[in-house]
Amino acid sequence: MSLPFDMTPGIALFMAMVLLGAAFTRGYSGFGLPTLVMTSAALVMDPLVLVPVIVMVEISLSALLVPGVWRHINWRRAVTLFSGSLLGVPFGVYVLSNIGLDLARAILSGFVLVMCVLLSCGWSFAKPVGDAGHIGVGLVSGVANAAAVGGLPVAAFFAALGLPAVVFRATIIAYFLLLDIWSSGMFWYAGFITRDTWVALAMAMPLLLVGIWVGTWQFNRSAPKEFRRFAILLLAGLAGLGLLKSFL
Repeated sequence: MSLPFDMTPGIALFMAMVLLGAAFTRGYSGFGLPTLVMTSAALVMDPLVLVPVIVMVEISLSALLVPGVWRHINWRRAVTLFSGSLLGVPFGVYVLSNIGLDLARAILSGFVLVMCVLLSCGWSFAKPVGDAGHIGVGLVSGVANAAAVGGLPVAAFFAALGLPAVVFRATIIAYFLLLDIWSSGMFWYAGFITRDTWVALAMAMPLLLVGIWVGTWQFNRSAPKEFRRFAILLLAGLAGLGLLKSFL
């Protein structure tokens, strides 16, 4: 069987290692996989062909994780964020077609880096954020998801809210499930999901399952303060990678 997207064996091996590490990160933190995969793929191939694969991977992983975190999910937050993303996803596709992937990623990554600096200094929202604020963040996340970085603004937002680690992780997992089902429907309608998409998904799943299991195991052994520190460092690292890729 030929490799999907005309990948060479060397590229396929590289991407397998990336997927394993990204799946561990996703299992531990609840986010980060799309950005890690897209940024790494850009070094060796056209990353845009992987966007539908990543979205379908995210659906599979979220579906696996949701039963284990169900009782910790704040559904009001997840659904309110999702309501904003309903408009954000199609608008993001439009924006990307006009300003380009690199500029969009650079703008978002710069914003997230500023958020990380503030968070590392102990900043958080002084007052509770209502539904309007969640809808606004969901809108930004939906726009960003067209560039496969939709998790970064939501993760930064949750960190600023100071949510307990279990609620942070569970709610972002539930939100991703809703967001990616919506995004995959748009990709299907646009004809972006092909035979190669399904082949790549089938090849990736064993590695993803291993990475998710190890990451979840590590989360269950971690203290809440350790999780927050990891989340902020991960956000900063992903945003830095996004900026680097945008200017190379």
